Amino acid sequence: MTNSKQFTLANSVSVEGIGLHTGKPVKMEFVPAPENTGIVFIRTDIDGEPSIKASFQNVTSTVRGTVLTENGNSVSTVEHVLSALRGCGVDNLYVKLSNEEPPICDGSALKFVEMIDKAGKVPQEAERVTYKLKNMLQISGEGKSMVYSPSDVFEVTFTLSYDDNIVPPKIIHLEINEDTYKNLIAPSRTFGFEHEFEFLKANNLARGGSLENAIVINNDGSIRNPEGLRDENELIKHKILDLIGDFALLGGDIKGSITAERTGHGFNAKFARLFNEKFNEALKSKEQNMLYVEDIKKCLPHRYPMLLVDRVTSIVPGEYISGYKNVTANEEFFNGHFPGKSIMPGVLLIEIMGQLSGILFLSQPEYKGKIPIFLGIDKVRFRKQVVPGDRLDISAKVLKLRGLTGKMEAKIEIDGELATSGELLFQLVDAK
Repeated sequence: MTNSKQFTLANSVSVEGIGLHTGKPVKMEFVPAPENTGIVFIRTDIDGEPSIKASFQNVTSTVRGTVLTENGNSVSTVEHVLSALRGCGVDNLYVKLSNEEPPICDGSALKFVEMIDKAGKVPQEAERVTYKLKNMLQISGEGKSMVYSPSDVFEVTFTLSYDDNIVPPKIIHLEINEDTYKNLIAPSRTFGFEHEFEFLKANNLARGGSLENAIVINNDGSIRNPEGLRDENELIKHKILDLIGDFALLGGDIKGSITAERTGHGFNAKFARLFNEKFNEALKSKEQNMLYVEDIKKCLPHRYPMLLVDRVTSIVPGEYISGYKNVTANEEFFNGHFPGKSIMPGVLLIEIMGQLSGILFLSQPEYKGKIPIFLGIDKVRFRKQVVPGDRLDISAKVLKLRGLTGKMEAKIEIDGELATSGELLFQLVDAK
């Protein structure tokens, strides 16, 4: 999880056009949705206006586009819309469609980005889910491969190549954030090859395709569109655009480095399923290490109003611990500490770090019957005032441990910003 908030749009906004594969006219409307809704497509042309959740679990086809189906109702070629929403940080939205396929517009995601900018974004109370793994994950097959490596940012290295070499092989690396998405990725248009025309025709595909909404590559490698490419990397950047759209089906942000070679919608969806499986396994393992208030009471002798840790979220015995406290306006200390201006006392922030550090050891059987006593405090810094409504994300790691004496490095963050940090020296003594 992350402390960044979910976003929806401030206003509704719509666009009309034709579908790439169906060639049918369609109106698409972006409508704000409540937190934790996700992206939900709504078919306004069907009785009852059924909804189809944007989830990899609803993927039923990846031939020349991603098709989602729920309760027998489908939407197709959704990857450009999903890419724009994820790339611009929109978490919750109703996407109303008057037909089965969103408008292709100019073949890129640029129009959808413009719609988002026009409507404006608003933050919501719920936290956004961030998908991140601690270990590498990879799959390969049929000349394609994808590798995930841990990283604190979302970055993609993509290799584009084809067996016939009509398009010269190319590799590009991009760190994906809202600015790079809007400026470098969103304008990149979809593309196809002259030699694919018969296949597309036989499968009733690309009925709405034209030089106005797609790049066509001739058999000699030349570009049929009169204006040519928007930039020399447009083709490979569109593959990254598609990848972002397919990974948006996870329903949150990704932190990590993706190295993809020759992948398309089917391979992207396959990897997303495996990624989600590994993420949930890791989350389940982490939840098994969680300590709730009643568990914490079994470790610490503290009670109200001096029990200051609400939950422990992760423990690596003898090494690391993390947890949090939600600061409310009803805290006892606000009654007498700066009445009229509620600021949490700095000494209590040190106490919180000390309690969490104590839990790390007192949750272990070998330290049963002990309590932690401060021996010293060093390098403490207060960088941000703590006020009612803040959630304090606390973490501590062991710097030194000798017998029953230890030294911890601890910190408190608020919305990802450092609030307090310091080194704590303590000793475990008998409780009686």
